[in-house]
Order: sequence, then structure tokens, then C-alpha cells
Amino acid sequence: MQHLLRRKIKLLGIALFCFPLAGISQLREKINMPEHDEKAIHFGINLGFNRSHFSFTHHPVFLQQDSIMTIESINSTGINLAWLVNLKLSEHFSVRTYPVDLTFTEKAFEYSLPRPDFPDGEDFVTVKKVQSITLTLPVQLKFQSDRIDNFRVYMMAGMKAEYDLASNAGARKAENLIKLKRLDYGAEAGIGFHFYFPMFVLTPEIKMGWGIGNLHSRDTNLKFSNTIDKINSRIISFSLTVE
Repeated sequence: MQHLLRRKIKLLGIALFCFPLAGISQLREKINMPEHDEKAIHFGINLGFNRSHFSFTHHPVFLQQDSIMTIESINSTGINLAWLVNLKLSEHFSVRTYPVDLTFTEKAFEYSLPRPDFPDGEDFVTVKKVQSITLTLPVQLKFQSDRIDNFRVYMMAGMKAEYDLASNAGARKAENLIKLKRLDYGAEAGIGFHFYFPMFVLTPEIKMGWGIGNLHSRDTNLKFSNTIDKINSRIISFSLTVE
């Protein structure tokens, strides 16, 4: 189900990229939506894709055992959907948040095993995937430049709290799993550009996020968990917002 949703959203994202190209000449003809920046509150729909991975540290147990030789975190691609609310503070500053912000990712760890348990589905190189559907609540401070015709650039930074709807920390039968906690928090920063069209404002944005909390719910009885100590999330995303 998640795979089908990801495919549909990717197609929609391609359409959003291509659509503005047809009217790019309109950015040079006249000043579009001159009253837009005077509004106290802006709303928008955000769609994007991301690349994410886990930053982790080895537990001292890793050096004391010989069943796992190496552990690597694998980058993965995901998608995100959000509803933007932007509150104007001044000509150049505003505060924004995403009351509804869903991120779909599938991170993974790759293990090198000298003696894999083939009947249990292991191999010399074994990959353990961790699917995630995260509900995020960010609060960001935005600083934007003066408007030049139909163009504006901005920078943003803030904090975020995350709740993983697909967390497996409470799973009972988890011999082959890596348990992750539901709650996380972190920081993020990025840069974006406003393009003013006659009927809407299109905003491409690049953003990086750093998880601060330790996501790992370590279980000493689990082969693929007890060799890892702390796990922190890392993500970089590119998105389009239509206001």
C-alpha cells in the first residue's frame, strides 16, 4: 500500500515540476499577486521527497562478539505530505508550522555475518528494513529577502517533534527486528525560493533535519539490536509548496 502511494505521489510531484515551466514567462511580464505578502496568514500544500538514514554508534558488545562483523546504515528514499501555515511577523520574518505533516520512509541496516542462519532467512549480507510513517510537528523561524519582481529567497531554521505511527518498540515477537521508539525530536534548517505566478505562489525548498533523541529501544536479547547503542535520524528533503 505504501509503495503504491509513493508511486502516485511521485507522479504528482513530476506534474507539479512540469506545470510551472509552461508559464515561466509570466514571471517577467508583470508583478503577480502584489497583495500576497500583506496577508497575516498564508496556507499552502506541501509535497516532496526525501533521502534519509540512521546515524548510530556501536555498543561495546559489538567488540565482544563474533556473530556480526560490520554494520552499515543504508540511505533510502521516501515521500512527505504536509499542510503549511505561515504567520507573518514583519516584512522579513515569519513563523510557520505544519499542523499535518506526514513523512513516509524505509530506512535499513546492512549486516555482514560470518556464519548466517540460512533457514532463518539470513545471508552473508543481511539487510534489516525499518519502515516508518512519521507525524511531525515543526516550529520554524523564517527570514526572507526583499521581493524582486516575482522572486524571493528565504532561509529557515527550527525545532520539530516526531511521532512514528509505525514504531515496533512494543512488538513482542521481534527476534529479527530493531526496535525503535515512537517519539523523537530534533532540529532542521533549509533554504527556499518563492516564485509568484498570477494564481499561486510556488516554493521549492531544500531542508535538512537532525534527530537529537536516541530512537533505539535496545534489547540485549536481540541479535541485531544488542550490538547497536544509540540511533539518531538524519534526513534531507526537497519539496514544493503551493500557496
